[in-house]
Amino acid sequence: MDRTNQPRVRFAPSPTGYLHVGGARTALFNWLYARRERGTMLLRIEDTDVERNRPELVDGILAGLKWLGIEWDEGPYFQSQRLDMYRSEAKRLLVSGAAYACYCKASSYAGADAAPAADSEEEQEGEGDDEGPKTRKNVACPCREMSEADRAAREREGVPAAIRFGIPRIGATTFEDAVFGSREVQNAEIEDFVLLRSNGLPTYQLSVVVDDLDMRITHVIRGADHLSNTPKQVLLYRALGAEPPIFAHVPLILGPDRTRLSKRHGATSVSSYADEGFLPEAFRNFLALLGWSPGDDSEFLRTSELMERFSLAGVSRTNAIFDRPKLEWFNTQYLQKLPIEDLLPCVADELRRANLWNGSQAAADPGWFARAVDLIRPRTRFLQDFTTWSRGFFTDDFDFEPEARAKFWKDERLPGMLGKLADALAALPEWNHDACDAALRQLASAEGVKAGLLINATRVAILGRAVAPPLFESMVILGQDRVASRIRRALPALSAP
Repeated sequence: MDRTNQPRVRFAPSPTGYLHVGGARTALFNWLYARRERGTMLLRIEDTDVERNRPELVDGILAGLKWLGIEWDEGPYFQSQRLDMYRSEAKRLLVSGAAYACYCKASSYAGADAAPAADSEEEQEGEGDDEGPKTRKNVACPCREMSEADRAAREREGVPAAIRFGIPRIGATTFEDAVFGSREVQNAEIEDFVLLRSNGLPTYQLSVVVDDLDMRITHVIRGADHLSNTPKQVLLYRALGAEPPIFAHVPLILGPDRTRLSKRHGATSVSSYADEGFLPEAFRNFLALLGWSPGDDSEFLRTSELMERFSLAGVSRTNAIFDRPKLEWFNTQYLQKLPIEDLLPCVADELRRANLWNGSQAAADPGWFARAVDLIRPRTRFLQDFTTWSRGFFTDDFDFEPEARAKFWKDERLPGMLGKLADALAALPEWNHDACDAALRQLASAEGVKAGLLINATRVAILGRAVAPPLFESMVILGQDRVASRIRRALPALSAP
């Protein structure tokens, strides 16, 4: 394979499930490597498994990649549209003697013509593994030694035939892995695996090698659970007259209990994290450090820095642990540290999702929107915080939190005092922090109450909550007319039993 040109990598998900964390991390590593080396990333949909594929999931996979910000350069290509090529290559191997016709029943196959194992929620790769259960023994296929007369008889009888690859009887298959180093597998330990099923559909082993050759893939970056597939694919490359690409098998992602990441550990679908309100860049940063190190203690790495620093040499051989609290920490850090202009589009998207954008002050006044988000974000953990507890900044349509009412509106004097506060605030010639502060404290002094009583009651009246950003900064952001009108709107609720 010609490696003189720029690297070409691929991400090859199978539409048997949504884009999950393991697949997303594999896609990210391919993307970062391509960007770092000024190469090309392809997207290939491996959809030849007609029994397990769910075509509607393709859109979900693409949406997950786009949410992550992973942009492919070519594709998506669909294996279901390339079947003739796989059949042609399988027959070429048959003619060359590298493969042979197999007439065994599918249920007896030790390899890929058997029914695939049930889709596992723990899969780390988008690529499928058609090798069947790993507990199967390497049983020699009798069809390899079948006489020509017996083969002719099978053909006359119309017995369906698969095409099976003939592993060399002796020796070993070796390959270099950019992460795990030199690898060697005795050929006696590799079964004669199926290339083309008796129904004419290709197996994973055949289609992936044919595609990678045709698409000029130079580096195959995928999960370590595919190490067992690599010797078979290396043999296939060589039988097809080509040198294998550079392989780099990245560590698996485990749950906190050190078992394969699955739904019992929480959400595994990338779309779930998007729905929860994680920032795409925070999620990228977190994923990048699952099995890769920049070589120092750096953690907060913006995507541009990840592109500059990512290398296969930094990929660990040790399995990574998915730490949900650490992911939340990353999200909080990004919410607080991103330049405001980088955060605003994400918040705007969240407001649109909650139907709080069209016709709002946030949409009409970019400067006001930036100031509001900058005030709110130190207290946020997720994007949804902008449409839940801080909803009152973006719409007048919010409820008064029952707990806040019970705690801060129980003084019977409050309706009268807040009515006077609304009048005082509406009459202020200047609207700023100090003027709002002075007006409230003067009223508290005149009424003989502590300022805290009015501060807490006013916060609930104008934002509906007991906990929010500092009151007077919030009042400045909301504006004079809105603050006064909201206090007056709250008066009937204050008087209600």
